[in-house]
Amino acid sequence: MKKILVVGASGQIGTELVVALRSKFGNENVIASDIKDEIKPALQNGPYEKLDIMDASQLKTIVSKHGITEIYQLAALLSATAEKHPDFAWKLNMEGLFNVLNLAKEGTIKKIFWPSSIAVFGPNTPKTNTPQYTIMEPSTVYGISKLAGERWCEYYATQFDVDVRSIRYPGLISYTSLPGGGTTDYAVEIFYSAKRGEDFSCFLKADTALPMMYMDDAIRATISLMESPKEDVKIRSSYNLAGISFTPAEIAAAIQKFKPDFQITYDPDFRQKIADSWPGSIDDKAAQEHWGWKPNYDLEKMCKVMLDNVLEHDFQGS
Repeated sequence: MKKILVVGASGQIGTELVVALRSKFGNENVIASDIKDEIKPALQNGPYEKLDIMDASQLKTIVSKHGITEIYQLAALLSATAEKHPDFAWKLNMEGLFNVLNLAKEGTIKKIFWPSSIAVFGPNTPKTNTPQYTIMEPSTVYGISKLAGERWCEYYATQFDVDVRSIRYPGLISYTSLPGGGTTDYAVEIFYSAKRGEDFSCFLKADTALPMMYMDDAIRATISLMESPKEDVKIRSSYNLAGISFTPAEIAAAIQKFKPDFQITYDPDFRQKIADSWPGSIDDKAAQEHWGWKPNYDLEKMCKVMLDNVLEHDFQGS
């Protein structure tokens, strides 16, 4: 029987991933973990462990206690937050990965998922339909740590036959978990303003195109990659993954189809420079061909689901 540990389970991806994994494999077989004492309501139907992923001994104890066979290592400091705390961001993002890779190298666990990001690309990367293999010169702490992580994942896979799998996530949009300090967070925050009947001030310029994805697609892609036969996972750095690409002006126009009175203004801040270094759209042919990836959500479908489900009082802005 699979025994799965999700590290960073209280985060934007982690919460929904735990829910999906428990639905598929059973509540008791998916252990949620985070550095926080408080357990989110969505995680209370199964085991929870408080864990600092940088503490290798504590991680090993939890893995042994529950007989863990797979780890989803999601704990990280995201792009905008990492720029404010670069030393800690590097330490957390790299040490957490090494602690998990070394357990797999020892044979303690059999399979790892570790998320990368479009942040691995940089200002010299082709911005349209960014290919799987291209110039990668990230200009943020987050992107540097993710690119280094990709190289270490491939190294451990090649040198030690560690079964590590990864996706370069685009910006993720969800109504069940709040933004976590990323440069694409505006695309979540905007729905709360629209639901409250308020104008929205965007921290990016109107024409800033970025790759995005509705969370349900991201979770489905993650589990699909992890459940694919080992021989089908041909890329051990990280897979490009595409969903929807849009600008702030385009998502505002999509929302106005449902909320005609909604208005957006633009007040770019430090996150604009981060966004300018990232692609506008992604080529994910490798994921399509190797393990059958295909998104379910377009912009209009995502907007309808978000507006139907966000609760206006849940999020009050940055």
